[in-house]
Amino acid sequence: MMKRAAFLGFLFCAPMAAVAQFAVCNQSFDVANVAIGQYEDTEFVTRGWWTIGPNQCANVIRDQLTSRYIYVFAQDVFGNEMLQGASPMCIATKRFVIQGEAGCLLRGHLDANYLEVDTQKTERWTLFLSAPP
Repeated sequence: MMKRAAFLGFLFCAPMAAVAQFAVCNQSFDVANVAIGQYEDTEFVTRGWWTIGPNQCANVIRDQLTSRYIYVFAQDVFGNEMLQGASPMCIATKRFVIQGEAGCLLRGHLDANYLEVDTQKTERWTLFLSAPP
């Protein structure tokens, strides 16, 4: 009995594993390529790409959420948009980190319409991508 109590005490005192703060789960039948945008300090930054297989999730922001709004762009491997976004921001064809959301074409990037996700000031959020109707 003493060994069991010591083991349970260890479980409760052990540090918790890192928890994803903003995850995107792909519930479609295709691979999804995902980019996100958010304010970091005083500047807006977009980042991509996370490749998420069908029925898989990716932790796209690992830190506690500090912005109420996170912007998400997703497309399938054929280039078809998976979300109905209305916030124009930048993407690139390869992995990217782009500061600022305006003048994408003038700066050598591509335009994309990101979906605004209201996390309601929570510390964690999961967005689910679904197959088109």
